[in-house]
Amino acid sequence: MTGESEAASGAEPPVVVKVGGAKAVDPAGAVGDVAHLAANGRAVVVVHGGSTVVDETLERLGIEPEYVESASGVTGRFTDAETMEAFAMAMAGKLNTELTAQFRSAGVDAVGLSGVDGGLLSGPRKSAVRVVEDGKKKIRRGDHSGKIESVNADLLAGLLDDGYTPVVSPPMAGDEGDGEVTPVNADADRAAAAVAGALGADLVLLTDVSGVYADPDDPETRIDAAATPDELAAVEDAAEGFMGKKVMAATEALEGGSGRVVIADANVRDPVVAALGGEGTTIERSALADDDAGDETGDTDETEGIDA
Repeated sequence: MTGESEAASGAEPPVVVKVGGAKAVDPAGAVGDVAHLAANGRAVVVVHGGSTVVDETLERLGIEPEYVESASGVTGRFTDAETMEAFAMAMAGKLNTELTAQFRSAGVDAVGLSGVDGGLLSGPRKSAVRVVEDGKKKIRRGDHSGKIESVNADLLAGLLDDGYTPVVSPPMAGDEGDGEVTPVNADADRAAAAVAGALGADLVLLTDVSGVYADPDDPETRIDAAATPDELAAVEDAAEGFMGKKVMAATEALEGGSGRVVIADANVRDPVVAALGGEGTTIERSALADDDAGDETGDTDETEGIDA
């Protein structure tokens, strides 16, 4: 799923903006910035998460949200059949529609899409995941998650060339192995990374902090840039908790074909423009080891379905 998009008709590559799903992330600044970029001819794709709204939807339905720890230490949502139904309602139904309406209200010719539409985001469904419970490794079955292995870049490029701004959300199209397609959960950061790689786009991962910190308790220790493998290793070592997943996504985007990734604060003024101007932690493609550039990423985590 690597390649350069024909949508990048000018000198500047497209931009993929990932808007986080945490309650502390306000999308208003990103909406205004995307409107500004689109009005000035920049091709933009928006990818959004929605973990908070998914949890709220589950609770209203009387379903307890369940999170599990993978064998590699990453915490993610276990998406059984009931949870998957609520996930699709919240993400493709409520959030995607509402966010698309926000963009259209700001003058953006936005088109809302789930990863299932047009086979936009597709790959094998994972019905069994390796988890750690009470210190023991176990296999949990009945999960509805997937690993994105293909992006319909032609669909996105066609929309961009026609002046539209795609607003994309999970679920993805999960291949059951027999030709049947099932909507399944996919991590929104990694979905954004897959899209950015497929389009050869810059990727801006907006979150509720202003980047990666060498010491998360000291705001003076933000790592501003990584342009070499050693600098990327320092970023990976510093990333803790949810930030580790974002750095993983950043690496996948660069390996897929993205030119640079910026992890930045969604809640500052003009967050996307600021991030593209260097505000945040910028990871350049040169930070990859030579033998990594252009390679497809492996299955680096046992729990793909971590919506955010």
